[in-house]
Amino acid sequence: RLLRLGTESLAVVFMFSFVNAAHERRVRELAAEECPGLPVSLSHEVMPAAPEFERTSTTLVNAFVGPKIRRYLERLVERLRDSGYTKALLVMQSNGGIMTPEYIVHRPVTTLASGPTGGVIAACAVASTARVRDFVCADMGGTSYDVCLVRDGRPEVKAGWNWHHRYLVGLPMVDIHSIGAGGGSIASVLAGALQVGPRSAGAQPGPICYGRGGTAITVTDANALLGYLNPVDFCGGRMTLQTDALRAAIEAQIARPLGVDWVAAAHGIYRLVNANMANAIRRVTAQHGVDPRTLTMVAYGGNGPVHATAQADELGIAEVVVPKLAPAFSALGLQLSDHLVDEMRAYIAPAPAIDLARVNALFAEMEAAARGVLGARQGRHRRLEVRRALGLCYPGQTFDMSVPLASPSGRLTARTLAATIERFHALHETLHTYASRDEQPILRGLRLTLVGVTDKPQLPRVGRSSSPPPRTGRRQAFFGGRFVATPIYDGPRVRVGHRIVGPAIIEEPFTTILVHPRQVATLDGHGNYHIRV
Repeated sequence: RLLRLGTESLAVVFMFSFVNAAHERRVRELAAEECPGLPVSLSHEVMPAAPEFERTSTTLVNAFVGPKIRRYLERLVERLRDSGYTKALLVMQSNGGIMTPEYIVHRPVTTLASGPTGGVIAACAVASTARVRDFVCADMGGTSYDVCLVRDGRPEVKAGWNWHHRYLVGLPMVDIHSIGAGGGSIASVLAGALQVGPRSAGAQPGPICYGRGGTAITVTDANALLGYLNPVDFCGGRMTLQTDALRAAIEAQIARPLGVDWVAAAHGIYRLVNANMANAIRRVTAQHGVDPRTLTMVAYGGNGPVHATAQADELGIAEVVVPKLAPAFSALGLQLSDHLVDEMRAYIAPAPAIDLARVNALFAEMEAAARGVLGARQGRHRRLEVRRALGLCYPGQTFDMSVPLASPSGRLTARTLAATIERFHALHETLHTYASRDEQPILRGLRLTLVGVTDKPQLPRVGRSSSPPPRTGRRQAFFGGRFVATPIYDGPRVRVGHRIVGPAIIEEPFTTILVHPRQVATLDGHGNYHIRV
């Protein structure tokens, strides 16, 4: 019957398979007999944890994306081989690590939201060169705006409650918050009020100024009208922006319905999308009890540097870091990532009843499985790191917290357990403002992460110059409530020692950096712009 219905993939979820997986394995055997070649996702392999809703949802997503990911990777490997590529192909995961296609096809759900994750990994590497440990990274592309909070140089990797659209993924994922705001976000007037996003014109047909058939006013169109973008040398000289029809379009779609002129309409779009993105940062920082004014912002993506300095001003953030490599940041993150294998096991017991020998046996089993996944690649790493964590919660809580094991040796002893429980209380207090130290927490699961640390490419260095900053001319751009003759600087020729005072526009080949009044931009030796109030 499943075959007649055209079933492409099968998800198998039994209530207690995380304790005993025999029945799920038997279903796979039956499916292989009745439906040869049908991809089968077993919940105890995808997410061996207790909560059945989280496990079911994660397994369903895995089964849904599995056939598509498998076909894509098979075609990609074949094309690379036919083109003479002989090295290994590595795929980014949403937990911040890379792995081989053979691993990914068995757990394809781990690729969900892996693109923005690459950007976060690159942001951590670049921020470390700038000696920045606590920051918020903001990635603005054509359709979305992705925000991640990084503290002490590492992003939070969250497991158990990661929502993507209307589906929950319970596997470890870098905690990224996304909203529909990008250069292609469409502006409209709804019930007498201006709205920007979440609808997007995408890249095809894209904004009106791309000249590819787009008809709806977008954020990029507003930026072009405000003079922020170079109309004759856009995208590294590969495009010329078509601005002739923009004023008529914004007047018809936005200005007249709102009863304002085209300048106010364009600036309103710019301000509103900035407010939406600033609110996304407020939400992320508020959830973690962090004041954004204490953070640095690392901005990237093709559109990020156009808007980041205005958002920082609104949020009270004193410094924005914009890498010269900002437009290709997610790709850079893949080059800077390590091999990473996550293993999970369910183990449920109140703290006083934890069987230390059983937990240590499960950790040993997970480590052996993770080393087996890395296989022959283990010898190619600079070193291997094993990270162990306990999933703890207070009695009555629905969600547990992943707490690193307080043990250098990796073995769980009575003393190590007590120290890890104290870590749990402290972490709970940090995240939720209270701790119940008179309660014994419940252990709900174990997690082991094996990291194969790889050799990283060196980030480019930039030389010093004592000459004036390389100005290429002036352009009328909207700053301080009016159009002003704004200095334009040639980004590729900016060097360490140059000081650019706002209002100014720095044009890199594939992005544009706005320096607002009262802001000053300098460059460090690793090619990172620092824009400070």
